[in-house]
Amino acid sequence: MSKISEPLATRHSQILGVGDYRPSRVVPNSEIVDLIDSSDEWIRERSGIESRRYASADESVVDMSVAAGQKALTAAGITADQLSAVIVATVTYPFQTPSAATDVTLRLGNPNAAAFDISAACAGFCYGVGMASDMVRTHSAEYVLLIGVEKLSDFTDPTDRGTAFIFADGAGAIVIGPSDRPKIGPLIWGSDATAREAIVMQPSWLELRNPNGLGNIGWPDIKMQGQTVFRWAVYQMAPIGLKAIEAAGITVDQLDVFIPHQANIRIIDAMTKAMKLPEEVIIARDVRVSGNTSAASIPLAMAALYDSGEVKSGQLALLIGFGAGLVYAAQVVELP
Repeated sequence: MSKISEPLATRHSQILGVGDYRPSRVVPNSEIVDLIDSSDEWIRERSGIESRRYASADESVVDMSVAAGQKALTAAGITADQLSAVIVATVTYPFQTPSAATDVTLRLGNPNAAAFDISAACAGFCYGVGMASDMVRTHSAEYVLLIGVEKLSDFTDPTDRGTAFIFADGAGAIVIGPSDRPKIGPLIWGSDATAREAIVMQPSWLELRNPNGLGNIGWPDIKMQGQTVFRWAVYQMAPIGLKAIEAAGITVDQLDVFIPHQANIRIIDAMTKAMKLPEEVIIARDVRVSGNTSAASIPLAMAALYDSGEVKSGQLALLIGFGAGLVYAAQVVELP
């Protein structure tokens, strides 16, 4: 019986460059509070958020993706025609098909690259890191552009006291390519689908068809059971982070940077404490000025650390994303 051959040995992968795009419109808490009968102090105490960015009406998920992607390509020192694949992690691209990634790769000037979207909410970027890394390691791709992007302002109810102040817009991107040694650790991922109703977008597209003539039921927006998500993130995600550190073959004391999904300052601080991270570990807290940008939050926070000069090439960073599903993913990476 004939057998499938595997002529190329597995190789290593790395992040080669980081890019970001932040919409120009800064939205302070003062613009949010009246519609939810709240205050700046209440929002800061509950979430740590001081402001967030909203994209303009004519600014799309694809526009933001292309801007962030081009910066990542420049930082990586490669051109779009060298890409084997483009992956876009998002839950706010308003078309079921074709994917946002196909439009991105077309606009970048490489219409022949493999292209697809990931729908894993706030964990989507870390899912993508694992997938892109494996594609490079197994020679399915030479260079992969991974983008996390959201325009959550399109799917946020400004009168919902539980979510109106949380969500925001933006895009972050990285290029993953081959390496002469391991620079992306094993992916630790999974879900708790029994709690999938904790974060939902309602109504569904089927309900929007309105087959029963029930009148206007409204545009979909995100609903969240805040306390359920908070408890899950704090108590279940810290052990996942520690597993990712162990899988990478390092100890907590050898970690330099922690870049979690930017959901909430209280969650970030609680996870940091639960994992007993040393005081010298740099903690990303971009949520203060960027809000929760779901799949975009980790690469945006990574780019912010570079912009501030807090991190440098060669440092080891723990990435962990968690969100609607409830899904999660984590890995340790060496920063480019």
